[in-house]
Amino acid sequence: MILFINGSFGVGKTTVGRILKKQIKGSVLYNPEWFGSVLMRLPINFRGSGTDDFQDLDLWRKSVVYGIKLFRFFARETVIVPMAFSRKDYFEEILREISQFDNKIRIFCLKAGFEIIVKRLQHRGEKIEESENNWTIRKARICLKAHKNDFFGESIDTTGINAGEVAAEILKRMSKT
Repeated sequence: MILFINGSFGVGKTTVGRILKKQIKGSVLYNPEWFGSVLMRLPINFRGSGTDDFQDLDLWRKSVVYGIKLFRFFARETVIVPMAFSRKDYFEEILREISQFDNKIRIFCLKAGFEIIVKRLQHRGEKIEESENNWTIRKARICLKAHKNDFFGESIDTTGINAGEVAAEILKRMSKT
C-alpha cells in the first residue's frame, strides 16, 4: 500500500509519517522533498526548470514514482509519503503512474488554519515573515486553498490535536476499509 500524507507546510505530515512508520509493521517513510531540493540546486536545466518549486520539474515527479516503486520492490508492505501536493495535474500524474504497480493507495490530507500553520512553522525554527513574497507563506496559502478539494485526500483537521492523535485517526480510518 502507498500511504500519502498530504497537507500544507507545517501541518505535521513528516512528524505523523514518522509515528505511523513505528506503528505500521513493514512500513518505510519516503520523503521525496530532499531529492527535489537537490535538483533545484544543480546547475542543470531540467524540463520544468526556471521555477521556485521542484514539483514543476518532470524529473522530480518521476523520482517520486520510482522511489516509491523501489521501496515497494524491496518488499515493504507500506510506503508512507509525506508531501505537500497542491497541483491536481501533478498529483494525478503521480497517482496514475503508481497505480500501474500498486492499486492500493490511501491519501489523507492534514489541515489546520493559516495562523496555526504559521505558529507550527515558527515552532520548528523557520523564519516566517508575514509577506506574500515569503516562499513558505505563499506556498502554505496555495496548499490551504487547494486542499479544500477532496481530491487531495481524506480530510483530517489537526487543530487542537497532537501528531500522535492524528496518526491514531489515520490508523482508525485505515482499519475500516
